Amino acid sequence: MDFSTMNIWCWLIPLLVGLLCAYFGYLIGKGNTKTIDNSQDLKLLQDKNVKLKADLDACKGKLSAEAAMAAAGGAVAAASLTSEPAKEKEIPFDAAAAKAAMGKVIKKDDLKVVEGIGPKISGMFNDAGIITWKALSETAVSDCQKILNGGGDRYKVHDPASWPMQARMCYEGKWKELAKWQDEHDHGKL
Repeated sequence: MDFSTMNIWCWLIPLLVGLLCAYFGYLIGKGNTKTIDNSQDLKLLQDKNVKLKADLDACKGKLSAEAAMAAAGGAVAAASLTSEPAKEKEIPFDAAAAKAAMGKVIKKDDLKVVEGIGPKISGMFNDAGIITWKALSETAVSDCQKILNGGGDRYKVHDPASWPMQARMCYEGKWKELAKWQDEHDHGKL
């Protein structure tokens, strides 16, 4: 046996095995490819998009028609103004329940009950026309932030995200839920 040619076989055999494995791997991989057809899903989504755009345009048209009627003072607007508007039933304030749940005397529509609102912020909201729990509960968080921004840099640390929700609990007389929520959250932050 010639040892000088043995070195060639150490390189040649692994090279041939590698080439054969690569070729068979290519054939196996090529045979398993499937073409996925998403054209029906795409068509369905395109149809849905067209329908949603049509609904949006219809809503915009209806809104502009209502605005035109209101601006023109049409007969429909006049008739709706003469009819008695449906009054929302006011929820009575229970001071005893509020005191029992909160552990202190609560005055009706006192915005300072909302955690995060102190006397100065309460005054800012009162100046902006928000003087009741109901009004605060119906105020958007962005509007609350605008009122705070109007007070200057010292009010930027306050987060009004939970204030309308807390005010809604006050207005609806959910004192136990409010007390529990305020105990669980630090300084009224969500």
